[in-house]
Amino acid sequence: MNQHITPQKKKFDFLCFGCFCFVVTMVRDEEITGGEVAMVVDGSDIKRLVDDEEVFSKFVDEKFTRLDCDRDGKLSVKELQPVVEDIGVALGLPAKGASPESDHIYSEVLNEFTHGREKKVSKEEFKEVLSDILLGMATGLERDPVVILRIDGEDLKEFISDPSFEPEMVSIFSQIGSPDATIQDYITRALGKLSVDHGLPPTSDSWGIRRSCLLLLVVSNIVEPALQSCVEQKNESADTEEEFLKQFKRVAENIVGRLKDQPVIVAHTGKTFNGSSVRRLLGNKSELEKAINGAMETLPKDRHGKLLKEYLRVALDSLAPSAGLPPYGALHEVDNVINNVFKMVDADDGKLVNEEEFKKLLTETLGSIMLQLEGNPISVSSNSVVHEPLSSASSASSLLET
Repeated sequence: MNQHITPQKKKFDFLCFGCFCFVVTMVRDEEITGGEVAMVVDGSDIKRLVDDEEVFSKFVDEKFTRLDCDRDGKLSVKELQPVVEDIGVALGLPAKGASPESDHIYSEVLNEFTHGREKKVSKEEFKEVLSDILLGMATGLERDPVVILRIDGEDLKEFISDPSFEPEMVSIFSQIGSPDATIQDYITRALGKLSVDHGLPPTSDSWGIRRSCLLLLVVSNIVEPALQSCVEQKNESADTEEEFLKQFKRVAENIVGRLKDQPVIVAHTGKTFNGSSVRRLLGNKSELEKAINGAMETLPKDRHGKLLKEYLRVALDSLAPSAGLPPYGALHEVDNVINNVFKMVDADDGKLVNEEEFKKLLTETLGSIMLQLEGNPISVSSNSVVHEPLSSASSASSLLET
């Protein structure tokens, strides 16, 4: 029996934390000028795009034409790969090949288009699936909006002058020390400990080649010049906290000036998994029954109507959006909770159970996940550079042209 059951399309209403470049391309004509929060992406622009038949058809035509390399009017599995990879990034997945779990989700995305067969996809089929996926993402954004921030040095300047600056940097200094570290090493590591909350754009990211290139531009245009121009005796060790604080402050002040001249656009989102969404689902008997029945309807059964317990994984993945959980493979911390629960119910013991027992096990699984998340909530957030350092007059329309 095939264990890789194609999930219901509602899976895509869970928007993970690597979707920023994809999301920003849905935004039109919003000015990125002034203020820390430049815009909030809540899915409404995506819905408007899909709901406008004329505009969406043109959007699909352009994408389809770019993908249809052999111009035969249909998309092969090979020709679909770029859009599958884009959607994978939009779902917050690392690059293909990074892990079996994320590769499985890439396969599921492809199956949405091909229905699990090695067949070519017509423009109408492509349009229908793309519409489902985009609307699912819009639903996820409506629930968990992405905030587009303009990092222009003001928040970093405020942090440097705040009374909390010295104690926080002293604490960081104590965490990053090593016998061979130079003063430049200390400052570089300390910068890596700061975040957009301190007014510093991210200097590391795990999401894709393009964004890695954008981060390199941030480092090469802003961070490295500040280090080179401000750090004295770069190869000397950092003997004292006082010396570290003095030199770090000089670098940070230099970065403030560079960010003022070259603001950086950053996308930010965050979510806490505390079991509350699972509790809401379990507390609504009719909604729970409907969700479980929907998750089970495509699962294969033997001639006696029994199901393998291992299909609990597939059923839970289908239930994930209703329970406010990410797709399996998207977030390592949540995966660990789910794996622990499946061990508790012996999901991989190879046994067959009838439908009622399967439903009971699935409900118990949700209950155990809820309790674990309530006891140890999992908070995740992501900050991703979505445009290289730009002039203060730049706008989102220029952002979209890159």
